[in-house]
Amino acid sequence: MRVDPIRPTKFRDHSDPQKAGLALERVSHSYGDTPVVRDVSFAIAPGEFMCLLGPSGCGKTTTLRIAAGLETPSQGTVWIGGQPVAGQGPFVPPERRSVGFLFQDYALFPHLKVIDNVTFGIRHLSPEDRRSRAMEALERVGMATHAEVYPHTLSGGQQQRVGLARALAPKPRLMLLDEPFSGLDKRLRDQVRDETLHVLKDTGISALLVTHDPEEAMFMADTIALMQGGRIVQMGSPVELYCKPRSAFAARFFGEVNRLEGTVRGGRVQTPFGPLEARGVEEGNSAEILIRPEALGLQALEDGAEPLAWATVLESRMLGRTSLVHMAAKCCERGTVHLHARMPGQFLPPPGEVLEVVLDPAQAFVYPADGGSRPEA
Repeated sequence: MRVDPIRPTKFRDHSDPQKAGLALERVSHSYGDTPVVRDVSFAIAPGEFMCLLGPSGCGKTTTLRIAAGLETPSQGTVWIGGQPVAGQGPFVPPERRSVGFLFQDYALFPHLKVIDNVTFGIRHLSPEDRRSRAMEALERVGMATHAEVYPHTLSGGQQQRVGLARALAPKPRLMLLDEPFSGLDKRLRDQVRDETLHVLKDTGISALLVTHDPEEAMFMADTIALMQGGRIVQMGSPVELYCKPRSAFAARFFGEVNRLEGTVRGGRVQTPFGPLEARGVEEGNSAEILIRPEALGLQALEDGAEPLAWATVLESRMLGRTSLVHMAAKCCERGTVHLHARMPGQFLPPPGEVLEVVLDPAQAFVYPADGGSRPEA
């Protein structure tokens, strides 16, 4: 498979839908009396890769189906390539939107050879041009040598590549991907999504991926839109969402966290490892404290030194690239609490060992205890 270097995306004006590869303006949709998408707005620049991320039932797949033309929004406008395709003027059906689709079910025709599967969507071309275009797409995904075989002879990863070639063959302006890698085992999934990212970046196509996997979203996306209850609750780069989550929901969604409780006094809340700024939580109110396991650095006690913070090891487990240490620490408001620390490489202190704990405040977050969001910086 040909792999070209990924070119950095220079994002254009996201506020003007006529300059975007895909834009949704205040889109809502309901099934009967049940709202599933609520006032969703975003724009994807040409060549940008965006992910809709969230738990099952949050509305992300319905949002993608609205972009595809498989659902008509109850309200709002959809733009593709600067042209309204729903909500303003006549509704444009899916086959006229210049959109490529890649889903978990590759939907390859079993009775057609690979080359015929890829040419199926470009029948408006001459036979010679169809074959040339299909072979170009297959070459791009590394499947040209399999053009004359049937899909059932291919592995799952190879079938996924053929599905990508078929989606690319019509040269769409927009690619829509609905959890296309979830049916693959982990090693193959990592390989195929890496290849897919390079291919789409090389073509310069705007892309929208739906996934419930935060690691996949961070791997693939230039921009992530995190959804909850049919709404986008935070949108930004992977770094912004991971390092500056605006709500406890966002912080939890991107991985394991240690949860503590506290009361704000003097603009701060106490933890077993020192105070944290409680921006956005009123004085005297209860606060929820979320600390990522990698925020807790562990080191041996120095002889005769009095550590600022310490914890007792309960268990240690090697997880491959990292080690997970279960430990108990004294909390001024809750007594002893059970916490996890994640250390790089092999770090396996025995149960009962007392270690100094150093907190990285950049990976610890304080929110109102009622589940509200904290203000943006």
